[in-house]
Amino acid sequence: MALDENIYELRREKLKKIEALGHPAYPRKYNFSHTVPQILAEYSGQTTEELESPRVTVRVAGRIMAIRLMGKAGFAHLQQDGQRLQIYVKKDAIGDAGYELWKLLDLGDHIGVRGYLFRTRTGELSIHAEELTFLSKDLLPLPEKFHGLTDVELRYRQRYVDLVMNPEVREVFLKRSKLTQSLRRYFDAQGFMEVETPMMHPIAGGAVARPFKTHHNTLDMDLFLRIAPELYLKRLTVGGFDRVYEINRNFRNEGLGWRWNPEFTMLEAYQAYTDYLGILDTTQGAIEQAVKDVTGGMKTKWGEHEIDWSHANWRRMTMREAIVHFWPEKAGAKPERNNFAARESVEALVERVRGAGINLKYDAAAPVGKTIAAIFEAVAEEHLMQPTIIYEFPTAVSPLSKQKPDEPEWTERFEIFAGKMEIANGFSELNDPEDQRRRFEAQLKERERGDEEAHLMDENYINALSYGMPPAGGVGLGVDRLAMLITDSHTIRDVILFPLLRPEKTSSADEADEK
Repeated sequence: MALDENIYELRREKLKKIEALGHPAYPRKYNFSHTVPQILAEYSGQTTEELESPRVTVRVAGRIMAIRLMGKAGFAHLQQDGQRLQIYVKKDAIGDAGYELWKLLDLGDHIGVRGYLFRTRTGELSIHAEELTFLSKDLLPLPEKFHGLTDVELRYRQRYVDLVMNPEVREVFLKRSKLTQSLRRYFDAQGFMEVETPMMHPIAGGAVARPFKTHHNTLDMDLFLRIAPELYLKRLTVGGFDRVYEINRNFRNEGLGWRWNPEFTMLEAYQAYTDYLGILDTTQGAIEQAVKDVTGGMKTKWGEHEIDWSHANWRRMTMREAIVHFWPEKAGAKPERNNFAARESVEALVERVRGAGINLKYDAAAPVGKTIAAIFEAVAEEHLMQPTIIYEFPTAVSPLSKQKPDEPEWTERFEIFAGKMEIANGFSELNDPEDQRRRFEAQLKERERGDEEAHLMDENYINALSYGMPPAGGVGLGVDRLAMLITDSHTIRDVILFPLLRPEKTSSADEADEK
């Protein structure tokens, strides 16, 4: 029998003995007077004398995280909301029946304690127990105190144990919660209305990505889990909601990586009567406020680096300016602006980048703008540690963005980078239905060439635009990636409570692998 199975059976026997003492195995509630954090906040500063006169009686619940038996007395530490408080248990104080229960308790059990506050000889604030109430038995052993839950894969699979054993993990998710609260407050204060849009779409749209497919039995129709709420949110601006946002779950059938999870959270917002620069200012303000609300300052640690989120430290460059600025010395002289104007000159840049030993994927049949975007990713992104706004993107990779009036091959689009990764994407929204149709048709041609992520035709959305959409700026802000940067978490799995994982191998599968 495996160790865990053996412990499980031993603790089941203890649970039966606890029931025999008259305690329900799984009671329904416990009426507490204080939480552990409340007691620590209110009474940690009081002296022994102040705790004795008058005596402070409390009822507290929590999980046993340490236990020490000493004859007819003992100590334990209760954990609740990530904080611990010591209890002192003495047979004379809790009686024979209470002490029988005490001897049947294990690490990880939940109990209720009634008693009074005092300080031990070492000065530790503690509860002198007068009554113990059994609340729940931990049938499986918690990880060792000094080693904790260190297996990364196991931590993700058993996040519930990870949260119990690793206070720093709990802190990450508390900060993530504060982040979303801050974003909501900011957009609400700016006059935006929070809405909910469908998560199952008849057409996968709003972004360039491979979707997950499902099927509705009653309607006998295929549906796609949303890859973005964009097209529905813009329908609402047509309907007269001038400022809307949604903190949404998106689903993209793509690879796993330190920045990617197939299910992730974004904030998307649309602001009527402004352009990409207007929504950019709104987004930058929201990020700066969130960093301040979550961390209390404007600087965060990112590995060996420090990111300064203060307004004056943000940098703005066009995509072409960024390519020129970060052009590798090994690739020769920096490009000129006219080098981005024609296919031949862009192909020459590709050869120079490759000649410098930099990995750059290139498809000779792809639109020129797509190649320019690939050059940017190859030579510039790795340098964008501090908050940086890259704007003016090629039309070829921006099917929903308005074109620049003087350069139709370029659009009024921006992306925000920090920690060498993109955290936001926004643009002046395309609201010309005929232009939108042409863009969708161009995307269909890309699909015919084998691009499975290219956008599908959406006649219903074009119909909505035909009713008149006001000029607007829109943005998608990656909540997971911003949480990574704020908490110094270097994989997206560390900021998602239950990330998608490969199925666990069964013992038979393991044996087959060994053979």
